[in-house]
Amino acid sequence: MKHLITHTALALVLLLVSCSNGDAGQEGGGDGGNTLACTPTEIDAAAAAGTYTLSVACTGGEWTAYASDDCAEWISVRVHGGLEAEGTVDVTLRANQTDGPRTGTVVLKSGADRLNVPVRQAAPLRLSADRLAAFSYGGDFTVEVTTDADWTVAASDESWLTAEKDDASTLTIHVAPNAALLSRTGTVTIAAGAEEATVSLTQESAEDTEIRTPEGYTLVWSDEFNQGETLDPAHWTHEEKGPGWVNNELQTYVNGQANGRRVTELADGKLNIHCFKGTDGKIYSGRVYANVETGWLYGYFEARIQLPKGKGTWPAFWMMPVENNFGTNPWPDCGEIDIMEEVGVDPNIVSSSIHCQAYNHTIGTQKTQKRTVSTAESEFHVYACEWTEHYLRFFVDGEELMTFENEGTGRGTWPFTYAFYPILNLAWGGSWGGYNGVDESALPVTMKVDYLRVFQKAE
Repeated sequence: MKHLITHTALALVLLLVSCSNGDAGQEGGGDGGNTLACTPTEIDAAAAAGTYTLSVACTGGEWTAYASDDCAEWISVRVHGGLEAEGTVDVTLRANQTDGPRTGTVVLKSGADRLNVPVRQAAPLRLSADRLAAFSYGGDFTVEVTTDADWTVAASDESWLTAEKDDASTLTIHVAPNAALLSRTGTVTIAAGAEEATVSLTQESAEDTEIRTPEGYTLVWSDEFNQGETLDPAHWTHEEKGPGWVNNELQTYVNGQANGRRVTELADGKLNIHCFKGTDGKIYSGRVYANVETGWLYGYFEARIQLPKGKGTWPAFWMMPVENNFGTNPWPDCGEIDIMEEVGVDPNIVSSSIHCQAYNHTIGTQKTQKRTVSTAESEFHVYACEWTEHYLRFFVDGEELMTFENEGTGRGTWPFTYAFYPILNLAWGGSWGGYNGVDESALPVTMKVDYLRVFQKAE
Protein backbone atom coordinates (compact mmCIF):
# COMPACT_ATOMS: atom_id res chain seq x y z
CA MET A 1 0.00 0.00 0.00
CA LYS A 2 2.85 2.43 0.85
CA HIS A 3 4.48 1.98 -2.61
CA LEU A 4 1.13 2.52 -4.36
CA ILE A 5 0.60 5.85 -2.61
CA THR A 6 4.14 7.00 -3.53
CA HIS A 7 3.69 6.23 -7.27
CA THR A 8 0.26 7.91 -7.34
CA ALA A 9 1.61 11.08 -5.72
CA LEU A 10 4.52 11.22 -8.20
CA ALA A 11 2.15 10.93 -11.18
CA LEU A 12 0.01 13.75 -9.82
CA VAL A 13 3.05 16.03 -9.43
CA LEU A 14 4.17 15.40 -13.04
CA LEU A 15 0.65 16.10 -14.33
CA LEU A 16 0.50 19.44 -12.49
CA VAL A 17 3.92 20.50 -13.81
CA SER A 18 3.02 19.69 -17.43
CA CYS A 19 -0.20 21.78 -17.24
CA SER A 20 1.19 24.79 -15.38
CA ASN A 21 1.79 26.74 -18.61
CA GLY A 22 -1.85 27.41 -19.37
CA ASP A 23 -1.74 31.01 -18.03
CA ALA A 24 0.11 33.86 -19.73
CA GLY A 25 3.55 34.63 -18.36
CA GLN A 26 3.88 31.36 -16.43
CA GLU A 27 6.66 28.88 -17.06
CA GLY A 28 5.47 25.66 -18.59
CA GLY A 29 6.95 22.37 -17.44
CA GLY A 30 6.92 19.44 -19.84
CA ASP A 31 8.64 16.13 -20.17
CA GLY A 32 12.01 16.12 -18.47
CA GLY A 33 11.37 19.38 -16.57
CA ASN A 34 11.05 21.60 -19.68
CA THR A 35 10.22 25.28 -18.97
CA LEU A 36 8.82 27.89 -21.41
CA ALA A 37 8.65 31.59 -20.52
CA CYS A 38 8.49 35.01 -22.21
CA THR A 39 8.70 38.71 -21.50
CA PRO A 40 6.41 40.60 -21.61
CA THR A 41 3.66 38.25 -20.58
CA GLU A 42 1.01 40.10 -22.59
CA ILE A 43 0.75 42.72 -25.33
CA ASP A 44 -1.40 45.81 -24.86
CA ALA A 45 -1.22 47.53 -28.27
CA ALA A 46 -2.37 50.79 -29.78
CA ALA A 47 -4.89 50.77 -32.62
CA ALA A 48 -2.22 51.76 -35.12
CA ALA A 49 -0.24 49.07 -36.92
CA GLY A 50 2.92 48.09 -35.11
CA THR A 51 5.39 45.36 -34.21
CA TYR A 52 6.01 44.14 -30.66
CA THR A 53 8.83 41.84 -29.51
CA LEU A 54 8.61 38.93 -27.08
CA SER A 55 11.82 37.62 -25.43
CA VAL A 56 11.53 33.85 -25.08
CA ALA A 57 13.40 31.34 -22.86
CA CYS A 58 12.98 27.59 -23.28
CA THR A 59 14.90 24.78 -21.53
CA GLY A 60 13.41 22.08 -23.75
CA GLY A 61 15.27 22.95 -26.92
CA GLU A 62 13.32 23.67 -30.08
CA TRP A 63 10.33 26.01 -29.83
CA THR A 64 8.06 28.05 -32.11
CA ALA A 65 5.24 30.60 -31.99
CA TYR A 66 2.07 31.33 -33.96
CA ALA A 67 -1.13 33.39 -33.81
CA SER A 68 -4.26 31.51 -32.84
CA ASP A 69 -6.75 30.87 -35.62
CA ASP A 70 -9.27 33.48 -34.41
CA CYS A 71 -6.80 36.34 -34.89
CA ALA A 72 -4.48 35.14 -37.66
CA GLU A 73 -5.95 37.70 -40.08
CA TRP A 74 -4.60 40.65 -38.11
CA ILE A 75 -1.69 39.17 -36.13
CA SER A 76 1.42 37.80 -37.83
CA VAL A 77 4.37 36.18 -36.04
CA ARG A 78 8.04 35.81 -36.90
CA VAL A 79 10.35 33.63 -34.77
CA HIS A 80 14.06 34.36 -34.24
CA GLY A 81 16.13 31.59 -32.61
CA GLY A 82 13.53 28.86 -32.33
CA LEU A 83 16.25 26.17 -32.31
CA GLU A 84 18.01 27.70 -29.31
CA ALA A 85 17.24 28.08 -25.65
CA GLU A 86 16.63 31.82 -26.03
CA GLY A 87 15.21 33.93 -28.83
CA THR A 88 12.65 36.52 -29.78
CA VAL A 89 9.30 36.69 -31.49
CA ASP A 90 8.19 39.68 -33.57
CA VAL A 91 4.44 40.10 -33.28
CA THR A 92 3.08 42.41 -35.99
CA LEU A 93 -0.43 43.80 -35.73
CA ARG A 94 -2.40 45.34 -38.54
CA ALA A 95 -4.14 48.65 -37.87
CA ASN A 96 -7.45 48.18 -36.13
CA GLN A 97 -10.17 49.32 -38.52
CA THR A 98 -13.07 47.89 -36.54
CA ASP A 99 -15.44 49.88 -34.36
CA GLY A 100 -13.97 48.73 -31.04
CA PRO A 101 -11.05 47.00 -29.32
CA ARG A 102 -10.12 43.45 -30.25
CA THR A 103 -8.29 40.58 -28.60
CA GLY A 104 -6.21 37.65 -29.79
CA THR A 105 -3.56 35.19 -28.66
CA VAL A 106 0.04 34.41 -29.58
CA VAL A 107 0.88 30.80 -28.72
CA LEU A 108 4.42 29.70 -27.79
CA LYS A 109 5.00 25.97 -28.27
CA SER A 110 7.77 23.57 -27.26
CA GLY A 111 6.94 19.91 -27.63
CA ALA A 112 3.72 19.32 -25.71
CA ASP A 113 4.05 22.62 -23.82
CA ARG A 114 2.00 25.75 -24.64
CA LEU A 115 2.25 29.29 -23.37
CA ASN A 116 -0.56 31.73 -24.31
CA VAL A 117 0.29 35.42 -24.62
CA PRO A 118 -2.87 37.58 -24.65
CA VAL A 119 -2.96 40.43 -27.19
CA ARG A 120 -5.30 43.37 -26.83
CA GLN A 121 -5.46 46.08 -29.50
CA ALA A 122 -7.17 49.34 -28.63
CA ALA A 123 -10.15 50.72 -30.52
CA PRO A 124 -9.15 53.04 -33.38
CA LEU A 125 -9.42 56.79 -33.11
CA ARG A 126 -12.77 57.72 -34.61
CA LEU A 127 -14.35 61.12 -35.30
CA SER A 128 -18.01 61.86 -35.89
CA ALA A 129 -16.97 64.09 -38.82
CA ASP A 130 -13.77 64.50 -40.83
CA ARG A 131 -14.97 67.26 -43.18
CA LEU A 132 -16.84 70.41 -42.25
CA ALA A 133 -18.12 73.37 -44.27
CA ALA A 134 -18.60 76.75 -42.62
CA PHE A 135 -20.49 79.79 -43.80
CA SER A 136 -18.63 83.07 -44.13
CA TYR A 137 -20.04 84.32 -40.83
CA GLY A 138 -18.33 81.46 -38.97
CA GLY A 139 -19.68 79.47 -36.05
CA ASP A 140 -19.02 76.55 -33.72
CA PHE A 141 -18.96 72.83 -34.53
CA THR A 142 -19.00 69.88 -32.12
CA VAL A 143 -17.11 66.71 -33.04
CA GLU A 144 -17.36 63.45 -31.10
CA VAL A 145 -14.11 61.56 -30.47
CA THR A 146 -13.94 57.81 -29.88
CA THR A 147 -10.68 56.32 -28.58
CA ASP A 148 -9.31 54.29 -25.67
CA ALA A 149 -6.37 56.63 -25.25
CA ASP A 150 -6.00 60.15 -23.92
CA TRP A 151 -5.98 62.67 -26.77
CA THR A 152 -5.04 66.22 -27.63
CA VAL A 153 -6.32 68.66 -30.25
CA ALA A 154 -4.64 71.45 -32.23
CA ALA A 155 -5.74 73.76 -35.09
CA SER A 156 -3.64 74.63 -38.13
CA ASP A 157 -4.26 78.39 -38.11
CA GLU A 158 -5.40 79.87 -34.83
CA SER A 159 -5.88 83.32 -36.33
CA TRP A 160 -9.35 82.18 -37.43
CA LEU A 161 -9.67 78.51 -36.48
CA THR A 162 -9.41 77.21 -32.91
CA ALA A 163 -10.36 73.98 -31.18
CA GLU A 164 -10.71 72.88 -27.57
CA LYS A 165 -11.28 69.60 -25.80
CA ASP A 166 -14.59 69.68 -23.95
CA ASP A 167 -14.34 66.32 -22.22
CA ALA A 168 -13.05 62.81 -22.90
CA SER A 169 -15.32 62.34 -25.90
CA THR A 170 -16.06 65.73 -27.53
CA LEU A 171 -14.30 68.79 -28.90
CA THR A 172 -15.54 72.16 -30.14
CA ILE A 173 -14.19 73.88 -33.25
CA HIS A 174 -14.55 77.68 -33.42
CA VAL A 175 -14.52 79.41 -36.83
CA ALA A 176 -14.17 83.19 -37.04
CA PRO A 177 -16.02 85.26 -39.69
CA ASN A 178 -14.38 85.44 -43.12
CA ALA A 179 -14.40 88.95 -44.61
CA ALA A 180 -12.39 88.01 -47.70
CA LEU A 181 -13.77 87.22 -51.15
CA LEU A 182 -11.85 83.94 -51.19
CA SER A 183 -12.66 80.81 -49.26
CA ARG A 184 -10.14 79.42 -46.80
CA THR A 185 -9.29 75.98 -45.51
CA GLY A 186 -7.79 74.65 -42.32
CA THR A 187 -7.39 71.46 -40.35
CA VAL A 188 -7.88 70.35 -36.79
CA THR A 189 -5.63 67.47 -35.70
CA ILE A 190 -6.54 65.02 -32.97
CA ALA A 191 -3.67 62.94 -31.60
CA ALA A 192 -4.16 59.84 -29.44
CA GLY A 193 -0.94 57.98 -28.75
CA ALA A 194 0.56 56.95 -32.07
CA GLU A 195 -2.67 57.75 -33.94
CA GLU A 196 -3.73 60.97 -35.57
CA ALA A 197 -6.97 62.00 -37.24
CA THR A 198 -7.83 65.29 -38.91
CA VAL A 199 -10.93 67.33 -39.52
CA SER A 200 -10.70 69.35 -42.75
CA LEU A 201 -12.69 72.57 -42.72
CA THR A 202 -13.57 74.86 -45.62
CA GLN A 203 -15.09 78.27 -45.03
CA GLU A 204 -16.98 80.14 -47.74
CA SER A 205 -15.92 83.52 -48.95
CA ALA A 206 -17.84 86.60 -47.92
CA GLU A 207 -20.57 88.11 -50.04
CA ASP A 208 -19.40 90.52 -52.71
CA THR A 209 -21.51 93.56 -51.86
CA GLU A 210 -19.63 95.99 -54.09
CA ILE A 211 -21.59 96.80 -57.24
CA ARG A 212 -19.26 97.56 -60.14
CA THR A 213 -21.42 99.19 -62.79
CA PRO A 214 -20.10 98.88 -66.35
CA GLU A 215 -19.40 102.21 -68.02
CA GLY A 216 -22.48 103.65 -69.64
CA TYR A 217 -24.85 101.31 -67.78
CA THR A 218 -27.22 101.56 -64.81
CA LEU A 219 -28.29 98.79 -62.42
CA VAL A 220 -31.94 98.04 -63.19
CA TRP A 221 -32.51 94.88 -61.15
CA SER A 222 -30.58 92.53 -58.87
CA ASP A 223 -31.03 89.79 -56.34
CA GLU A 224 -28.29 89.65 -53.72
CA PHE A 225 -29.91 86.58 -52.09
CA ASN A 226 -29.53 88.01 -48.58
CA GLN A 227 -33.21 88.45 -47.66
CA GLY A 228 -35.17 85.53 -46.24
CA GLU A 229 -34.56 81.82 -46.72
CA THR A 230 -36.29 81.16 -50.05
CA LEU A 231 -36.50 82.87 -53.43
CA ASP A 232 -39.03 85.66 -53.85
CA PRO A 233 -41.84 84.21 -56.00
CA ALA A 234 -42.59 87.70 -57.32
CA HIS A 235 -39.33 87.49 -59.28
CA TRP A 236 -38.44 83.81 -59.47
CA THR A 237 -40.15 80.80 -61.05
CA HIS A 238 -39.19 77.17 -60.43
CA GLU A 239 -39.35 74.74 -63.34
CA GLU A 240 -41.22 71.48 -62.70
CA LYS A 241 -40.27 68.71 -65.11
CA GLY A 242 -39.31 65.06 -64.90
CA PRO A 243 -36.20 63.26 -66.14
CA GLY A 244 -35.62 63.16 -69.88
CA TRP A 245 -37.46 66.44 -70.47
CA VAL A 246 -34.45 68.01 -72.23
CA ASN A 247 -31.01 66.74 -73.25
CA ASN A 248 -31.70 63.26 -71.76
CA GLU A 249 -31.00 64.72 -68.32
CA LEU A 250 -31.62 62.47 -65.31
CA GLN A 251 -32.90 64.90 -62.69
CA THR A 252 -36.43 65.85 -61.70
CA TYR A 253 -36.94 69.59 -61.34
CA VAL A 254 -39.33 70.54 -58.54
CA ASN A 255 -40.81 73.70 -57.11
CA GLY A 256 -38.61 74.24 -54.09
CA GLN A 257 -38.80 70.98 -52.17
CA ALA A 258 -38.75 67.20 -52.59
CA ASN A 259 -38.35 64.30 -50.17
CA GLY A 260 -38.20 66.73 -47.26
CA ARG A 261 -35.30 68.73 -48.70
CA ARG A 262 -35.19 71.98 -50.62
CA VAL A 263 -33.62 72.15 -54.07
CA THR A 264 -33.21 75.91 -53.66
CA GLU A 265 -32.56 77.86 -50.49
CA LEU A 266 -30.90 81.08 -49.38
CA ALA A 267 -28.09 80.90 -46.84
CA ASP A 268 -25.11 83.11 -45.99
CA GLY A 269 -26.19 85.64 -48.61
CA LYS A 270 -26.13 83.10 -51.45
CA LEU A 271 -28.58 81.10 -53.50
CA ASN A 272 -27.88 77.39 -53.06
CA ILE A 273 -29.17 75.09 -55.82
CA HIS A 274 -28.96 71.55 -54.49
CA CYS A 275 -28.93 68.32 -56.47
CA PHE A 276 -29.49 65.15 -54.43
CA LYS A 277 -30.81 61.62 -54.51
CA GLY A 278 -34.08 61.19 -52.66
CA THR A 279 -35.18 58.29 -50.52
CA ASP A 280 -37.32 57.20 -53.48
CA GLY A 281 -34.22 56.78 -55.65
CA LYS A 282 -34.92 59.81 -57.85
CA ILE A 283 -32.45 62.62 -58.48
CA TYR A 284 -33.86 66.06 -57.63
CA SER A 285 -32.53 69.50 -58.51
CA GLY A 286 -33.50 73.11 -59.19
CA ARG A 287 -33.95 75.23 -62.29
CA VAL A 288 -35.14 78.80 -61.74
CA TYR A 289 -36.11 81.69 -64.01
CA ALA A 290 -35.68 85.38 -63.13
CA ASN A 291 -38.57 87.65 -64.18
CA VAL A 292 -39.68 85.08 -66.73
CA GLU A 293 -42.65 87.14 -67.95
CA THR A 294 -40.74 90.34 -68.70
CA GLY A 295 -37.01 89.73 -68.99
CA TRP A 296 -34.87 92.38 -70.63
CA LEU A 297 -33.98 93.38 -74.16
CA TYR A 298 -30.24 94.11 -74.22
CA GLY A 299 -28.13 94.76 -71.17
CA TYR A 300 -25.20 93.54 -69.10
CA PHE A 301 -26.04 90.35 -67.16
CA GLU A 302 -23.71 89.24 -64.39
CA ALA A 303 -23.62 86.52 -61.71
CA ARG A 304 -21.01 85.43 -59.17
CA ILE A 305 -21.04 81.63 -58.98
CA GLN A 306 -19.19 78.73 -57.37
CA LEU A 307 -19.66 75.51 -59.33
CA PRO A 308 -20.26 72.06 -57.84
CA LYS A 309 -17.88 69.12 -58.09
CA GLY A 310 -18.68 65.67 -59.40
CA LYS A 311 -18.93 63.57 -62.53
CA GLY A 312 -22.47 64.11 -63.77
CA THR A 313 -22.99 67.76 -62.77
CA TRP A 314 -24.04 70.28 -65.41
CA PRO A 315 -24.49 73.78 -63.93
CA ALA A 316 -25.47 76.70 -66.15
CA PHE A 317 -26.22 80.44 -66.22
CA TRP A 318 -28.06 81.23 -69.45
CA MET A 319 -30.99 83.01 -71.13
CA MET A 320 -34.06 82.19 -73.22
CA PRO A 321 -36.70 84.40 -74.92
CA VAL A 322 -39.73 85.70 -73.01
CA GLU A 323 -43.18 84.26 -73.92
CA ASN A 324 -41.75 82.35 -76.83
CA ASN A 325 -44.13 80.10 -78.75
CA PHE A 326 -41.99 77.06 -79.45
CA GLY A 327 -44.65 75.74 -81.83
CA THR A 328 -44.19 78.67 -84.21
CA ASN A 329 -40.68 79.70 -83.16
CA PRO A 330 -38.89 76.48 -82.20
CA TRP A 331 -35.40 76.03 -80.84
CA PRO A 332 -32.80 76.84 -82.12
CA ASP A 333 -34.50 79.42 -84.37
CA CYS A 334 -35.68 81.31 -81.27
CA GLY A 335 -32.12 81.78 -80.02
CA GLU A 336 -30.30 80.83 -76.83
CA ILE A 337 -27.61 82.71 -74.89
CA ASP A 338 -25.35 80.53 -72.70
CA ILE A 339 -23.34 82.81 -70.44
CA MET A 340 -21.65 80.00 -68.50
CA GLU A 341 -21.76 76.21 -68.61
CA GLU A 342 -19.53 73.52 -67.15
CA VAL A 343 -19.71 69.74 -66.80
CA GLY A 344 -18.16 68.04 -63.80
CA VAL A 345 -16.63 65.29 -65.92
CA ASP A 346 -14.37 68.05 -67.32
CA PRO A 347 -13.84 70.03 -64.12
CA ASN A 348 -13.08 73.76 -64.15
CA ILE A 349 -13.53 74.18 -67.89
CA VAL A 350 -16.18 76.86 -68.38
CA SER A 351 -17.70 77.86 -71.69
CA SER A 352 -19.91 80.49 -73.31
CA SER A 353 -22.06 79.77 -76.37
CA ILE A 354 -24.85 81.07 -78.57
CA HIS A 355 -27.39 79.04 -80.52
CA CYS A 356 -29.51 80.09 -83.47
CA GLN A 357 -30.75 78.58 -86.73
CA ALA A 358 -27.41 78.92 -88.49
CA TYR A 359 -25.18 78.23 -85.52
CA ASN A 360 -26.08 75.42 -83.15
CA HIS A 361 -24.62 72.19 -81.80
CA THR A 362 -27.08 69.87 -83.59
CA ILE A 363 -25.37 70.69 -86.88
CA GLY A 364 -21.93 71.29 -85.40
CA THR A 365 -21.82 75.01 -86.07
CA GLN A 366 -22.42 76.43 -82.59
CA LYS A 367 -20.34 79.44 -81.57
CA THR A 368 -18.50 78.46 -78.38
CA GLN A 369 -15.40 79.44 -76.49
CA LYS A 370 -14.07 77.78 -73.36
CA ARG A 371 -11.51 78.55 -70.69
CA THR A 372 -9.92 76.65 -67.83
CA VAL A 373 -10.57 78.39 -64.52
CA SER A 374 -8.58 76.32 -62.06
CA THR A 375 -10.72 77.24 -59.04
CA ALA A 376 -14.16 77.31 -60.69
CA GLU A 377 -15.33 74.49 -58.41
CA SER A 378 -13.73 75.81 -55.21
CA GLU A 379 -14.14 79.60 -55.45
CA PHE A 380 -16.67 82.13 -56.69
CA HIS A 381 -16.08 83.66 -60.12
CA VAL A 382 -17.96 86.32 -62.03
CA TYR A 383 -19.59 85.34 -65.33
CA ALA A 384 -21.15 88.02 -67.52
CA CYS A 385 -22.62 88.82 -70.92
CA GLU A 386 -22.99 92.21 -72.59
CA TRP A 387 -25.80 92.11 -75.12
CA THR A 388 -26.42 94.95 -77.57
CA GLU A 389 -28.11 95.09 -80.94
CA HIS A 390 -24.67 94.70 -82.51
CA TYR A 391 -22.98 91.92 -80.51
CA LEU A 392 -22.99 89.43 -77.64
CA ARG A 393 -19.82 89.63 -75.60
CA PHE A 394 -18.98 87.16 -72.80
CA PHE A 395 -16.67 87.62 -69.81
CA VAL A 396 -15.07 85.58 -67.02
CA ASP A 397 -13.88 87.68 -64.08
CA GLY A 398 -13.98 90.76 -66.29
CA GLU A 399 -11.83 89.26 -69.05
CA GLU A 400 -13.41 88.76 -72.44
CA LEU A 401 -13.97 85.14 -73.44
CA MET A 402 -15.95 85.43 -76.67
CA THR A 403 -17.67 87.96 -78.95
CA PHE A 404 -20.43 87.04 -81.38
CA GLU A 405 -21.30 89.88 -83.74
CA ASN A 406 -24.58 90.55 -85.50
CA GLU A 407 -23.80 89.68 -89.12
CA GLY A 408 -26.78 91.69 -90.36
CA THR A 409 -28.14 88.74 -92.37
CA GLY A 410 -31.43 88.31 -90.53
CA ARG A 411 -33.06 85.99 -87.97
CA GLY A 412 -31.15 82.93 -89.11
CA THR A 413 -27.97 84.31 -87.59
CA TRP A 414 -29.37 86.95 -85.22
CA PRO A 415 -32.70 86.17 -83.55
CA PHE A 416 -31.68 88.22 -80.51
CA THR A 417 -34.15 91.05 -81.07
CA TYR A 418 -36.63 90.48 -78.23
CA ALA A 419 -36.48 90.21 -74.44
CA PHE A 420 -34.74 87.24 -72.81
CA TYR A 421 -34.87 86.12 -69.15
CA PRO A 422 -31.96 84.69 -67.09
CA ILE A 423 -31.87 81.04 -65.97
CA LEU A 424 -29.87 79.34 -63.23
CA ASN A 425 -29.95 75.57 -63.02
CA LEU A 426 -28.03 72.48 -61.99
CA ALA A 427 -28.65 69.48 -64.25
CA TRP A 428 -27.52 65.91 -63.62
CA GLY A 429 -26.27 63.70 -66.44
CA GLY A 430 -27.70 64.21 -69.89
CA SER A 431 -26.20 64.38 -73.35
CA TRP A 432 -23.30 66.56 -72.19
CA GLY A 433 -23.19 66.29 -68.40
CA GLY A 434 -23.34 62.50 -68.63
CA TYR A 435 -21.39 61.91 -71.83
CA ASN A 436 -18.92 59.77 -69.88
CA GLY A 437 -21.37 58.46 -67.31
CA VAL A 438 -22.25 59.81 -63.87
CA ASP A 439 -20.96 59.11 -60.38
CA GLU A 440 -23.81 59.15 -57.85
CA SER A 441 -21.32 58.95 -54.98
CA ALA A 442 -20.68 62.66 -55.65
CA LEU A 443 -24.23 63.50 -54.55
CA PRO A 444 -25.42 65.67 -52.94
CA VAL A 445 -23.85 68.66 -54.70
CA THR A 446 -24.58 72.39 -54.63
CA MET A 447 -24.24 75.27 -57.08
CA LYS A 448 -23.82 78.54 -55.17
CA VAL A 449 -24.78 81.96 -56.57
CA ASP A 450 -23.74 85.10 -54.70
CA TYR A 451 -25.81 87.52 -56.79
CA LEU A 452 -27.50 88.10 -60.14
CA ARG A 453 -27.37 91.67 -61.48
CA VAL A 454 -28.84 93.24 -64.59
CA PHE A 455 -27.58 96.56 -65.99
CA GLN A 456 -28.96 98.47 -68.95
CA LYS A 457 -27.90 101.59 -70.84
CA ALA A 458 -29.81 104.77 -70.17
CA GLU A 459 -32.18 105.60 -73.00
